[in-house]
Amino acid sequence: MSKPVLLWLRRDLRLADQPALRAAVDSGSPVIPVYVLDDETPRHRKMGGASRWWLHLSLQSLSQDLLQHDSRLILRRGRSEEVLADLAEETGAETIHALHHHEPWWLNAEKAVAKAGLDLQLHHGNYLAPPGSVTSGAGTPYRIYTPFWRALQQHMPPPPPVAKPRHIPAPSHWPRSDDLADWHLLPTKPDWAGGFRAEWTPGEKGAHERLNDFIDEARHYGEARNLPSQEGTSRLSPHLAFGEISPAQCWHALEDDDSEGAQIFRSELGWRDYAQNQIVSMPDYGARPANPAFEHFPWRDDLDALEAWEHGRTGYPIVDAGMRQLWHTGWMHNRVRMIVASLLIKHLGIDWRAGECWFWDTLVDADYAQNSVNWQWSAGSGVDANQFTRIMAPLTQSEKFNAGDYIRQWVPELASVEGDEIHNPSALVRHKTGYPEMIVAHVEGRERALGAYRVMKTAAG
Repeated sequence: MSKPVLLWLRRDLRLADQPALRAAVDSGSPVIPVYVLDDETPRHRKMGGASRWWLHLSLQSLSQDLLQHDSRLILRRGRSEEVLADLAEETGAETIHALHHHEPWWLNAEKAVAKAGLDLQLHHGNYLAPPGSVTSGAGTPYRIYTPFWRALQQHMPPPPPVAKPRHIPAPSHWPRSDDLADWHLLPTKPDWAGGFRAEWTPGEKGAHERLNDFIDEARHYGEARNLPSQEGTSRLSPHLAFGEISPAQCWHALEDDDSEGAQIFRSELGWRDYAQNQIVSMPDYGARPANPAFEHFPWRDDLDALEAWEHGRTGYPIVDAGMRQLWHTGWMHNRVRMIVASLLIKHLGIDWRAGECWFWDTLVDADYAQNSVNWQWSAGSGVDANQFTRIMAPLTQSEKFNAGDYIRQWVPELASVEGDEIHNPSALVRHKTGYPEMIVAHVEGRERALGAYRVMKTAAG
């Protein structure tokens, strides 16, 4: 029997439309799929709690799928290059197949694997187009989304998805595997994941079930995605973040749908590609403002205000509903994400990186590129961003997007408030229900934000 090859899995936990798996199978060699829990290479960017919960169930699902193909998933923990080198020595493998990953820590890991003398063969397949392949006429990366999206569409549609292999050749001897339970990815006490379990079905099967449901809903997506009280979003983001489904599969599933909703959804897949291209150009996008002027911004160090925001006690019902939804389900409606980010950055004057860090820990769809780009968009510090001086009014946003029922669901002390008062309860209602006063009035917060912005502009020259 020929020497086996290793299949290094990371955020690509699927069997269908998986180019690394396809290449490994097509090599004719036995294939050893391996997932390495590497908390050392990312250092300060190891997975947050919500992502670890998802990872446990996704690996569990993938392991079961592999068993149905007479294969199995090998689990190891440690630095990627060391674990893979050990596995190569144990099994006699000389080649590793994997999908490209562009987060800075994965780029470092890939270099370390290659430096260890292993034949690392990388394949594209987690984005509509390989990051870095869509450039301007001058051959430079696009910094603004709109021209990037126009250019990306010239490369569309993506290649048709490839079916999962019928058979995955197995080695004559399987190496040792960790027990998934020993990784302690799931919460113990307190068990904060009860709402997660009711909300999500991690794994490739769950991803395709969600996509099939969305196909019937996509034509209404353009309007419904902005209404928090409706189930109008795709809910595919965590499945995409863990690679349980590919963007090409999503694109081709809607290829016959020319509705406005389907077009908007495709453009959001494009935004996902755009964000990934930004971290290719600027790997530290999650740590430093893309606009150097914001290095001079006078952020407020207010731990009490940050804690109130994190736990949904700001006194702004739509903000608090979003933050409580996040804590309970590991996810937040996209429109509300923009509102809560704006309040933290502008009304409270707290550094966007504090919000990005909280989202990284609490979102099941936490993604370095999108998290970083979206937070810098809200802060006005990104290469393509909302102007800082455009400050969302949470009460107006709540009423405009009809968030009443959403608030009643996630802020139960306000569940009996009727009519438009739900968006801004009276002092009497707040007193009776124990719901807090606004942490800062909109006008006061807006003026404070504009004042801080003027200080920054002066300091930046």
